[in-house]
Parts: sequence; structure tokens; C-alpha cells
Amino acid sequence: MATTTSTTAPAPAPARGARRPGARLKRRNALIGWTFVLPNFLGFAVLTLIPVIAVFYLSLTGWNVFGQAPWVGLDNFTRMLGDASFHRALLNTLYYSGLHIPLTLVASLGLALLLNQKLRGVAFFRTAAFFPYITSMVAIAVVWNMLFSPETGPINQFLDLFGIDGPGWTTSATWAMPAVVLVGVWREMGYFMVLFLAGLQTIPRELYEAGRMDGAGAWQRFWNITLPSLRPTMFFVTVILTIGSLKVLDLILLLTDGGPGQSTLVLSQYIYKKGFVENDFGYASAVSVALFLLCLVVTAVQFVINRRRQD
Repeated sequence: MATTTSTTAPAPAPARGARRPGARLKRRNALIGWTFVLPNFLGFAVLTLIPVIAVFYLSLTGWNVFGQAPWVGLDNFTRMLGDASFHRALLNTLYYSGLHIPLTLVASLGLALLLNQKLRGVAFFRTAAFFPYITSMVAIAVVWNMLFSPETGPINQFLDLFGIDGPGWTTSATWAMPAVVLVGVWREMGYFMVLFLAGLQTIPRELYEAGRMDGAGAWQRFWNITLPSLRPTMFFVTVILTIGSLKVLDLILLLTDGGPGQSTLVLSQYIYKKGFVENDFGYASAVSVALFLLCLVVTAVQFVINRRRQD
């Protein structure tokens, strides 16, 4: 029996210089991608990258807005070592952060646990807890300064009912920083409560049911189920909260203006004072670099600790 073989003619090779459809499609997709990325990159470069580079350069100069910026090298950083006001601002920044970070974490997590329950009107209470975060800082400062008034403030009047002589709060060098921390926690706990709520709602209910079946109490379920499941959220909240605490400005500027004396002076306000009040932009830039490095080191330590816990 004879067999018949058929041959198919090979496809003609594309002419030299002609573009393949696949290459043309790749270039088109790349162009579309750049049209989406480029506006955001330009905004980042103009509003963030270039100013950051300029700050690093100005930190090595003695620029005072007027005239040229004379090169001084590391003189600004050497000056910081002997600047008592800088040391006080650094200690106050660490003091504020050391109180504000753990208190905000505990308050926001506790609020999230409470408002994660099936309660009547829970949506209203969630909104009410978040509302201070979006309220004007000026309005917050005015109201809290009235509440903290030593003579007519409701807080001291309430303490007086129990025979407690209320302190001067924002007029006292001892109590000014705790008062600022209290307002900061009250304002920001609603925002971080929302983040914790999002984390809580991703935890499978089956884990809690299994815990109950094994006889685990409320505290055991929280310690062995809730906290481990919230580790990514806790890490994110801690990093964001730490950076925000280290560069706090508006709250202190409006509540105490760094006073009384320098009891609430923080690094961000010291930078503002040196730069925009005294026009010493070279030294203000050097302090900005120091604050940047402080935030970078603390954040890097947090990443290292988190990675070790995961391992």
C-alpha cells in the first residue's frame, strides 16, 4: 500500500527591519505603564526626593536664606554635640515616644477588641472613636487647653470633688508632657483601632471555637490566638506609630509651644525654630538629618526584631 506524504511550505521570514507584532505590543504596554507611573514618580521626585537631597546638602553648609550657602562640612554636626537645647529636644522626643507608643498601642487594641463584638450601635461607636483623628488640630488644641486650665478647667474641677489638688497641666514643667501624651493618645487611638479591627476580622472564627472546645479561657484565647494572628498588623502599626511619635510637631506646637521653658520642646519643633524663626537653615538641616537617622535606626531595629520572631 503506497503512502502519501504531504509537505507544508515554511512560513516566509519577516523582512529585515520589519517589527514583529509581539515586540510592538511590548513597547505599547511599556508606554502605557510609564504613563501611569511617570506622574507619580515626578510628584515623588519634586516633592520628596529632591528636597531630601537638598536637606543633606544644606546640612553641610551655613546657609541662612540670604546670599550663598558657604560650605562648612561637618561643623553643624559638631555643633549639635555641644548644643544643650538639641540635647533637651532629643530627650523630650524620646520621652514623648516612650509614653505615646505603648499607651496608644494598648488603647487602640483594647478599643478594637471591644468594638469587634456584636454590640448594638457598634457602627456609631466606631465612628465616634475615629472622629478625633480627622478633627482639626487647632480645634483639638483649643478645647483641650480649656479642659487643662488650672483654675476653670473641668479636669481639675472633677479632681477637686475628691479632694485632689489638680496640677497646672500645660503650665507645669512636670505635667506638660504627660498632658500632651494624653491628647496624642486620645486623638490617634481611633485611627490605629481601625487597623487593628481589620486585622481582627481576618482571624478565622474556627480558631476561637477550637480554643473554647479545648477549655481555653478568654485570656488564653487572646494570648495564644489573637496576638499571634495580629503580629503583621502589630508590626505595621508599631512602625507607623514610632515614626509619627518621633516627628511629632503640630500637637506640641499648638498645645504648649514647647513650654513651659523647654519642657516639651521636641526635635521637629527645634528644626522649625532654627529654620523658620532664626533663619539658620544649615543647622536646621543638620538636625533634620539627625532626626532622619534616628527614625531610620529605630525602624531598622524593629524590622530586625520582627524578622527574628518570624524565624
